[in-house]
Amino acid sequence: MREDIAVFSGSAHPQLAEEICTHLGVPLHPVRVQRFANDCLEVQLQANCRERDVFLIQPLVRPVQEHLVELLLMLDAARGASAKRITVVMPHYSYARSDKKDAPRISIGGRLVADLMATAGADRVLAMTLHSPQVHGFFSVPVDHLHALQELAKHFRQYDLSATTVVSPDLGNAKEAAHFARLLGVQVAAGAKQRFADDRVEISSVIGEITGRDVIVLDDEIAKGSTVLELLTKLRELKPRSIRVACTHGLFSSGALERIGSQPDVLEVVCTNTVPIPPEEQSPKLRVLSIAPALAEAMRRIHNGESVSALFETA
Repeated sequence: MREDIAVFSGSAHPQLAEEICTHLGVPLHPVRVQRFANDCLEVQLQANCRERDVFLIQPLVRPVQEHLVELLLMLDAARGASAKRITVVMPHYSYARSDKKDAPRISIGGRLVADLMATAGADRVLAMTLHSPQVHGFFSVPVDHLHALQELAKHFRQYDLSATTVVSPDLGNAKEAAHFARLLGVQVAAGAKQRFADDRVEISSVIGEITGRDVIVLDDEIAKGSTVLELLTKLRELKPRSIRVACTHGLFSSGALERIGSQPDVLEVVCTNTVPIPPEEQSPKLRVLSIAPALAEAMRRIHNGESVSALFETA
C-alpha cells in the first residue's frame, strides 16, 4: 500500500480494524473520542488526512446511536482535514432492517442514515451483507457490497456434503441461500415465514427436501434468534439427519446464542466477525470466521482503482 492511505477505527470494533490493517500492511491510526459535561461527543483523528485516501472502519453495533454519531463526527473531521476521499467501511449496517414503509407514519431509517453519512462527508461506502438488496439504492454515493458466503462455504467444505440442504428461514433470503448452495454444490430449501413482531415469527412450512439430510440453516444475521428457533421446530417435524446454523452477523442479543447452542440437535453455530461477540454470549458450539482478509482486499482494490466486483466473479 502507498503512503497516501490513512485508516482509522471508531470504538465499535477496534479488533477487526487492527486485523484489517495487518492484512493491508498499514498502521491503524489513533482516534481520540471524548465526552463533554453536557454528554456531547468530540472526535479527533490523530494522523494527517490532507490529500490522503481515508478509510473509517465502524460497524453500527450496540450502542448503535453512539457509534453512529461517532462515525458522523469522524466523517466531519476527515472532510475538515482535507481528505482526498473518505470511504466508510461498515461491516454491519444495523439500520438496513428499516428498509420499507410497512405501517402508517413509520420512519425508513436505512435511507435516512445513508443520507446522514453522505451529508457528513462519505464519498464511498464498503458494506458487508446488507439486510436487503434495496438498501444499496438508499445511498447517494457509490457502495461496494460484499458478502461472506465464500468464507462460510470454505468452512463447510470440510464436511461430507453429499446429502446436504441449505435452508433459508424465509423467501426474502432465498436468493442468498441459493447462491450459497451453488458454492457448496448442494440442494436449497426455504421456509414460509410470517413476522408478527420483532421477536415473534411463524414458519408454516419448509419448501424443499429435508428428511434424512444434513441441514445448514443460513441467515444474514441472528439477533434474538426467534426466527432460527422457530425454523428448528419446523425442521424437526421433517426429521433431518443433522443441523448446523450459519449467519454473517452474529449479534446474539438477549441470550440468543445460549438458546440456539443449547438445542441438542444443533451441531454448531457459525458466524463471522463483522460484529464483536458480546462477552456474555458464549457457546462451545460457536465458530467465528474472519472477514478481515476480504475487507482488506476490497479496501486495497478501492485504493488502487481496481474492480471490487471481480472478487466474486468465481463465486
